[in-house]
Amino acid sequence: MGRGKLRIYLGAAPGVGKTYAMLSEAHRRVERGTDCVVAFVEHHDRPRTEVMLHGLEQVPRRRLEYRGGVFPEMDLDAVLARRPQVALVDELAHTNIPGSRNAKRWQDVEELLAAGVDVISTVNIQHLESLGDVVESITGVRQQETVPDEVVRRADQVELVDMSPEALRRRMAHGNIYQPDKVDAALSNYFRPGNLTALRELALLWVADRVDAYLTQYRSDHRVSKIWGSRERIVVGLTGGPEGRTLIRRAARLAEKGAGGEVLAVYIARSDGLTSASPKELALQRTLVEDLGGTFHHVVGDDIPAALLAFARGVNATQIVLGSSRRRTWQYVFGPGVGATVARESGSDLDVHIVTHDEVAKGRGLPVARGARLGRSRRVWGWLVGVAGPPVLAALLSAVDLGLANDMLLFLALTVAAALLGGLFPALASAAVGSLLLNYFYTPPLHRWAIADPKNIVAIVIFVAVGAAVASVVDLAARRTHQAARLRAESEILSFLAGNVLRGETGLEDLLERVRETFGMESAALLERASDVEPWTCAGRAGQGRPVERPDEADVDMPVGDHMALALTGRVLPAEDRRVLAAFAAQAAVVLDRRRLQEEADRARTLAEGNRIRTALLAAVSHDLRTPLAGIKAAVTSLRSEDVEWSEEDRAELLEGIEEGADRLDHLVGNLLDMSRLQTGTVTPLIREIDLDEVVPMALGGVPEGSVDLDVPETLPMVGVDPGLLERAMANLVENAVKYSPSGTPVLVAASALADRVEVRVVDRGPGVPDEAKERIFEPFQRYGDAPRGAGVGLGLAVARGFAEAMGGTLDAEDTPGGGLTMVLTLRAAGPRPDLLHVAEHAAEPERQAS
Repeated sequence: MGRGKLRIYLGAAPGVGKTYAMLSEAHRRVERGTDCVVAFVEHHDRPRTEVMLHGLEQVPRRRLEYRGGVFPEMDLDAVLARRPQVALVDELAHTNIPGSRNAKRWQDVEELLAAGVDVISTVNIQHLESLGDVVESITGVRQQETVPDEVVRRADQVELVDMSPEALRRRMAHGNIYQPDKVDAALSNYFRPGNLTALRELALLWVADRVDAYLTQYRSDHRVSKIWGSRERIVVGLTGGPEGRTLIRRAARLAEKGAGGEVLAVYIARSDGLTSASPKELALQRTLVEDLGGTFHHVVGDDIPAALLAFARGVNATQIVLGSSRRRTWQYVFGPGVGATVARESGSDLDVHIVTHDEVAKGRGLPVARGARLGRSRRVWGWLVGVAGPPVLAALLSAVDLGLANDMLLFLALTVAAALLGGLFPALASAAVGSLLLNYFYTPPLHRWAIADPKNIVAIVIFVAVGAAVASVVDLAARRTHQAARLRAESEILSFLAGNVLRGETGLEDLLERVRETFGMESAALLERASDVEPWTCAGRAGQGRPVERPDEADVDMPVGDHMALALTGRVLPAEDRRVLAAFAAQAAVVLDRRRLQEEADRARTLAEGNRIRTALLAAVSHDLRTPLAGIKAAVTSLRSEDVEWSEEDRAELLEGIEEGADRLDHLVGNLLDMSRLQTGTVTPLIREIDLDEVVPMALGGVPEGSVDLDVPETLPMVGVDPGLLERAMANLVENAVKYSPSGTPVLVAASALADRVEVRVVDRGPGVPDEAKERIFEPFQRYGDAPRGAGVGLGLAVARGFAEAMGGTLDAEDTPGGGLTMVLTLRAAGPRPDLLHVAEHAAEPERQAS
């Protein structure tokens, strides 16, 4: 009997409908005559799920005692004895009660599959073992029940059960997932819109990754080389020339026209390590393609068209973008060129775009093979062996007669030794001197420069030719080995450099320090000037060497454009090091430009926000501040009037109006000053550890008595805040909630601990705010709905969020289950209260979580 098949319904969170979908599939199979049983399904008292169990055979559960309680578990032996065609096993990540045969339910499922039983199961994305840390960072909850990713990946089918966060929260609010007494807590914690959206993205990405892996495996198994255009993948062929940036931008525009388009830039390098590409230009192009959302690839291949097509088919590309050839007309006698060859051999499954650019037909340099020089000591020894070695060998051979053939082999060995030590020219010198000595001492007539036997002439000529050939080969191999090692080191340096810069992990000073360490220099500085007549200024510097004010004062200078240069002091670099230095210089310029663009964007954003605030402030002062002033003035004028005799009740009412107007003015002016401080960056919080129950009650002084219910447990950890800023932020939040709550319905202020943070929730039952307006209400001078002009200038929530962020916290708005708005203030927990440490030490074991 073969192994059974596993089908898994994967969801982003509890309640999306995994169990319901599994039971629906079971009903479909039963209708087709399949022997299907329910091995274990947990309906969690959900009526619609419980109804789906009707009509399906259920294997009785096994009851296990544990710590005084009785828990139902799947009876694995009973299911194996029943041996159905299909078994339904819910909650794959479930941990079995101690005493069960296996510790985990997925191990039970493995036994069923090994017995030839097909299994349908369910699992949530947060239970995958590899995503534990990610889920904890999102939700603040560490999942104790997990299943190895490989178990899910081995499943024959994985079907995503998807539901939008809004729909899932509606199901929760209607009581379709948890019991009514747990709904508010669930919606306020785990089932928040942000949590659900992030978990949904994780589920979609995991399934998409598995689909992509399955497609790749299928193409490999069936040897499919034809392109399948499941989505647009555009390969850009780069030569390292200046036209590369034009090609990358063109490819990015092509990718934008289709959904999910992807750009892959590829540079084909020759296997011998020789290239005419500019490292500086390649570094700029790598940065550009990464900024546009693409990826950069480096491929080695001698046949560039074949390597490019192989790469494109390997990544399942649909289009190739190439530039028009830079070769001159006469150069086409050597072949049709890369573009024409790729277009001819691409076939019908790949579209090839030939893009014109400014460098067309302007010619391109050929690779220049510059051999690496051998060390000085090796060259000295090579010349000694090549020049002095043959006379010494001749002197030694004068005492022994070995014959001409053996003498020639010994001189040839000396020539090879000279080549190994000193390279080509010492070996040629050894061959020349050796041939002369062979002719004079060992070729008849002896001790004369003439050669009597023509055969000896041929032997000596062959000796010289073989010596020269061997010397050339040995020298070339030595140079190539040295060159390959150097190129490998250069590529590692450039790869590290480009990776750090593209990920934004390297600042300008850090990059300059890296340059100084890489080349062993005393200092490195990036100099720039606005024009040819302006003096040089230092944009960044690293090292303790002598400072330089001009590039020509440095030991090494590398120009970057017309008005920028990288200057190094310490020693003079050899020419071959300048290639890598050029790449460093280009990256330094990119980092500097990026930093300045970011600074300009920040300044522009600050100026725009300041202008908006000033405009709104003028509008607020023109009306909202004049309203209470007008009321105060009218009341004072009435009291001072001698024409009217005011009763005590009327006088008290007028004085009360003056007092209310003054309070409103004080509140408005206070918020205006607070917003001005926030906009100018003069808010400096004095953070200290404090208990919430010391601050929150003080913020309720400005609201009517009985309008707020307070629930701040004393067991909460302390928070690191500025007490004054926190009190002001809470006062604004509570005042706003009371303003919009229905009469007679108090506002709830509750606090709870979640992982390493503390949340304060201000809950009202007012009209609420639609999702599209939830961020807008935190902007200055925004009032929601039909709030009257006299209700304030709309700064309370903006000030509250500004103070929260100044203290390192956050402030967000959520829907209140059942109607209304909930303000969630999240603060950093400073640690447990010292007087409650003994409580944490004796905390009870956590309850098992329902999937």
